Amino acid sequence: MSFMVVNLSEQYTLLSDWISEIRDEEVQKDRMRFRRNLERIGEVAAYEISKTLPFVEKEVQTPLGTANCKALKEQPVITTILRAGLPLHQGLLNFFDKADNGFISAYRKHQRDGSFEISLDYVSCPELEGRVVIVSDPMLATGASLVKTIQYLREEGHPSEIHVVVAIACTVGIEFVLRSEPQCKIWCGAIDDELTAKGYIVPGLGDAGDLAYGNKVQM
Repeated sequence: MSFMVVNLSEQYTLLSDWISEIRDEEVQKDRMRFRRNLERIGEVAAYEISKTLPFVEKEVQTPLGTANCKALKEQPVITTILRAGLPLHQGLLNFFDKADNGFISAYRKHQRDGSFEISLDYVSCPELEGRVVIVSDPMLATGASLVKTIQYLREEGHPSEIHVVVAIACTVGIEFVLRSEPQCKIWCGAIDDELTAKGYIVPGLGDAGDLAYGNKVQM
């Protein structure tokens, strides 16, 4: 894999437990636990991303004196793809708690022949010019919705960096994203190699949005 891709499961940490639980069809029956595990994966990703961001020295007055501390130089913009990305987004926001936020509605609009196109209906985001942008979506399958989202964000401004955070990624989708957006850095909870003809990751975990919030009617 490229140095622009980080597989957070390569090391043996608690994150591996959370990945196993979001995959487990029995544990998935507990929607609250499913959402919380996605949230915790987002928290780990936020901590890891923070190591790559610039910090500045600052003096802080304590009750007993002055302490020399380090503080994040600038807050990132955390953006998520609705609705499935919300728990992962919340995990990132738990750590980057002063960040600006953006929200995008991007979904697969299925055709009768089984094909689909990406429909992007709603975008709300702050100023992006020169900012670090973190985009979260639990599943990186074909990469089509993610690339369309990033391209739209670039039309709104010119971010200095773009980080992508996903719980489960497919190698096909990763390659597609990096061909289209080679400067993005992708942070994955785990990486699978198989993608079905309908664009679902195997073994994956199923439909993250449905597991988090209930089954939707196909549009």
